[in-house]
Amino acid sequence: MQFSLSIGPNIRKSAYFDATVRDGVRGFSVYNHMYIPGNFGDPEGEYDRLINGVAMWDVAVQRQVQLMGPDAGRLAQYLTPRNLAKTKVGQGRYVPLCDHAGWLINDPVLLKIAEDCYWLSVADSDIHLWAAAIAHERGWAVEVSEPDVSPLAIQGPKAEDVTAALFGDWVRDLRYFGFRQTDLDGIPLVLARSGWSKQGGFELYLQDSTRALELWDRVKEAGAPFGIGPGAPNDIERLESGLISYGADMRWQDYRATPFEMGFGPLIDLDSGHDFVGRAALTRMAAEPPARQRVGLTIADRPALPGSPVPLWQGEEQVGYVAEFAYSPRVGTTIGHALIRADLAEAAEGLHLRLSGQIYAATLHPIPFL
Repeated sequence: MQFSLSIGPNIRKSAYFDATVRDGVRGFSVYNHMYIPGNFGDPEGEYDRLINGVAMWDVAVQRQVQLMGPDAGRLAQYLTPRNLAKTKVGQGRYVPLCDHAGWLINDPVLLKIAEDCYWLSVADSDIHLWAAAIAHERGWAVEVSEPDVSPLAIQGPKAEDVTAALFGDWVRDLRYFGFRQTDLDGIPLVLARSGWSKQGGFELYLQDSTRALELWDRVKEAGAPFGIGPGAPNDIERLESGLISYGADMRWQDYRATPFEMGFGPLIDLDSGHDFVGRAALTRMAAEPPARQRVGLTIADRPALPGSPVPLWQGEEQVGYVAEFAYSPRVGTTIGHALIRADLAEAAEGLHLRLSGQIYAATLHPIPFL
């Protein structure tokens, strides 16, 4: 059965939308109230380019929540339990955000643009409303906004060569999560060594949406000798690599998770003395082992993808849920990420999924799979 996605004014188009349509996009999803390409008609080829070559992705849906003003650093630190004291301009940090009860509500990359300016490169949620409300209620001198920033990702083993062809060999010296303000023949952007894959790559944070088609074509031209092609963040690769997906592995509705359940314990700094949202709740949580634990699974056969989390069973008891699964060509079987009762996370027999009247056996597997 085929469905269509209606294009209307209530969902925003990416700055690269017209370029992706021109280059053959075949499906969209919605993320941060925007359309994001889902595929370009060749899922196997797009996966192969990411694993063995180079791909370019429209990830403008990866919106930036900008904190600017004298208290920008104060707000950034209050939003996350991770200690940001040693973060320098030009450095990024992976930062969990929690609510007052200690539940995870996002896991953005924080970029320190200047001493008085920070970006939160957020996953799918309305964190700008959360940040603005907290800043206002605490009376801090900081403006929370969404700047004109549209990331474009270059990912894969050949991504560094493509990026060096565009900007020069200095990009090879950027550390992971490091970034630099630069331009490409007058196109203003922030260039970061980052991206939602473990294959290596860069993100070009375009700072003038009117130049989007120009930037897209420059990347496409520079990547042509390396076999670049369009694609989208890849669910198979993210499962293989153990990348966390807010909205799938954890989300506000139905399947909530704590940072300790998701393996973020080392990022929760309770000893530095800084205050942050959820400190009291996380202090209580840290005193006890987590009730659940994130695990990997191999799943028998190739069950149809349900498009949503599904219960994980042991016998007649539900012991967790499987956030997402897919067939992995490199592992040679169906793999998935799950949140399971902690006492079963190291060893458990008889795990299974129930889908469309069928039972599919599941076996624990370390993350990452490769």
